[in-house]
This record gives sequence, structure tokens and C-alpha cells, in this order.
Amino acid sequence: MVLELYKKNTCPYCQRVMRWIEGNGRTDVIYRDILEDSVNYTRLLRDGGMDQVPCLFIDGKPLYESLDIIQWLEEHPQEA
Repeated sequence: MVLELYKKNTCPYCQRVMRWIEGNGRTDVIYRDILEDSVNYTRLLRDGGMDQVPCLFIDGKPLYESLDIIQWLEEHPQEA
């Protein structure tokens, strides 16, 4: 399963998700900063349909809203 978190460091909702990921020891989430790399921003718009962050792509399918992302991560523990 490929998990990619599209984020920007100035977003408090992104910070909430990243703190949860780091606090729970997950290492399977790839961070994609939309401000540091315009390719990430373009993909977020193209594949997600809007420029809202945080956005967790789960095998290419977008999931928005920080609490929904955290809930999904809680329900789907990292595979060994």
C-alpha cells in the first residue's frame, strides 16, 4: 500500500496529522510538500481535484480532512 501525505508545513491541520504519524511511529507515509516542489502541487490538483491539504493519497485515491486521515490511519495499522 502506498501512502502519500500532501502537506505544507504552515498548515496547522497538516501539523496535526504529521504529529500523529510521528507519535505513533509510522514510517510508511511519504511526505509530499506542495510548497517545496511544484510537481507535488500539480499532482494534488490533477489527481485530487482541489488544492486542500492535508490530503492522504491511499494507493492513488485522495482522502481529505485531518481527523478523517488520522481515523483512517488508526483503522489501518502499518503493515510489518
